[in-house]
Amino acid sequence: MDKAKVKKISFKNFFKKRNTIQTFATLLTNIHLPNFLKGALYNGKVKQVCVPGLNCYSCPAATGACPIGSFQAVVGSSKFSFSYYITGILIFFGIMLGRFICGFLCPFGWFQDLLHKIPTKKFSTKKLKALRYIKYGVLAIVVVALPILITNKAGIGSPYFCKYICPQGILEGGIPLSLVDSSIRATLGSLFAWKFGILVGIIILSVLFYRPFCKWLCPLGAFYALFNKVSLLDYNVDKHKCISCGKCSRTCKMDVDITKNTSHSECIRCGECIKVCPTKAISVHWGFKSPLELKKDKIINQIGEIKNESN
Repeated sequence: MDKAKVKKISFKNFFKKRNTIQTFATLLTNIHLPNFLKGALYNGKVKQVCVPGLNCYSCPAATGACPIGSFQAVVGSSKFSFSYYITGILIFFGIMLGRFICGFLCPFGWFQDLLHKIPTKKFSTKKLKALRYIKYGVLAIVVVALPILITNKAGIGSPYFCKYICPQGILEGGIPLSLVDSSIRATLGSLFAWKFGILVGIIILSVLFYRPFCKWLCPLGAFYALFNKVSLLDYNVDKHKCISCGKCSRTCKMDVDITKNTSHSECIRCGECIKVCPTKAISVHWGFKSPLELKKDKIINQIGEIKNESN
């Protein structure tokens, strides 16, 4: 058995174990489970390290810091200075893995996947593609601009996304802490009700639509999407093997046709297209591509765009 064949088999098995990997990643990101009963947060040195996925700092079990929360804390500081650590680690995650993080390592992505498995009628999001761009607005305006532009008398900006929008915050932090701490319950008000309403809305939508928060609202997903074209982890489509059966595009719940754009910003590298391809035309590529490979991909993507316009 040659090395290429071994590589393909290992990747196929890897994608089959996606749910197991997601579960393990969520537990690793929230390893201090006894803290849920104590109503206390872990505050060790590791908490200063950003995890790759969307995971609330205020979660009692949280191992590390949320990258979005950390970034907002920096830009909202009264002594704002460019953070090479926070920005650097986000760029590092993006270049290394891109939106693979959304597909395999994000706890809230996994939560939405579980909700979508609830047996009920499902709805397609193919006609709602325009909503994808909302998350870029959330990233640019709510995460970056507002904490810088709107500050209190001390010159400190609020973490507006974490405070007013993020459903993961109330799921992992607000609800668990209020359940075990009566003093927190006594202070719950309209802001808690507002965010609880957002969480309930996301839960309902996640049962009906596949990953609505990831597709439409998540600023972290928007950031990683910017790196899908340059990340070390990428897909390749062998045009000689591809028979244009369309199974990959019909299977993709993120509404991506991988044969037309292997680096699509919405592709979360879940591997479903690889599993259903009858000719094994889709494969995983790891590493920087040569100028010739990049030129080839550009031509393939341009052909795909022309086909899209003609259809």
